[in-house]
Amino acid sequence: MIERRYVSTAQVAAALGVSVTTVKRWVDEGILPAQKTPGGHRKLLLADVLRVVREGNFPHLDLGRLDLLGLEHGLPETAGLSARLLDALHARDAGAARALVQETHAAGLAVTALADEVVAPAMAQLGHEWERGRIDVLHEHRATQISAAALYELKSVLEVSASPDRPVAVGGGPERDPYLLANLLAEMVLLEAGWQPVNFGPNTPLVSFCKAVGKFQPRLLWLSVSYLDDPAGFAARYQELYREAARAGVAVAVGGRALTESVRATLPYTTFGDGMSHLAAFARSLHPSPRPPRRGRPRGT
Repeated sequence: MIERRYVSTAQVAAALGVSVTTVKRWVDEGILPAQKTPGGHRKLLLADVLRVVREGNFPHLDLGRLDLLGLEHGLPETAGLSARLLDALHARDAGAARALVQETHAAGLAVTALADEVVAPAMAQLGHEWERGRIDVLHEHRATQISAAALYELKSVLEVSASPDRPVAVGGGPERDPYLLANLLAEMVLLEAGWQPVNFGPNTPLVSFCKAVGKFQPRLLWLSVSYLDDPAGFAARYQELYREAARAGVAVAVGGRALTESVRATLPYTTFGDGMSHLAAFARSLHPSPRPPRRGRPRGT
């Protein structure tokens, strides 16, 4: 399991250039989730502190106070990280892939960047190698399983600090679409954005998503479409899903490489995105996360 790294309110205050009172107020306002020890002290998950750093504006930032080796020199360079992940997947080194995912998140890399700039390019390269006959499909499948295992462990960390009062999102991939990672990453991106995602995974009939709209009463439905064997049939079934979502006031976000421009032209939707950053931005527009003021201090502090 991933080690959960915690820091004290005093460490956070020193690192962000604010008072301890300000940090405690952020905890009370839900900006920073916290857990209390039996002695009544607050401890903060390091990943949550780094999320606030990414979203805020702190003129006296000193991340060295959080004892993060090398973090004060900036976040990891994602092209190099993707190359490292690809090497680990080629070598079928699950430990190296797991360590890379853990370390990049601990260093403050958002899940959206991990998805779009690290995992997606590595998996796309493996797909190209399979299409050209350089590797067998079994190697691509093994790489998917290694990546998924590493991401599931990170998801368990994200769930630790998730607020119990979150809007619901449901989603997955349509029938005969076997791809797993896109929906797992969408689930994690929404989790990081402050939502309660219900991921039905790949190969889910669209009629089941219609049932989910009634059962879970979500505010958002996402659909990741990586493969279509019958675009016209998919479009016809999708029309009914969209009508059901519209009747329930549910926003519909679609994406995936199978939704080419010609296919999209036949589909109604609330938003389309070609990466997880688009999904995260749209989700936050529907449900903005609590954030510190631009200068890092609540009013009156």
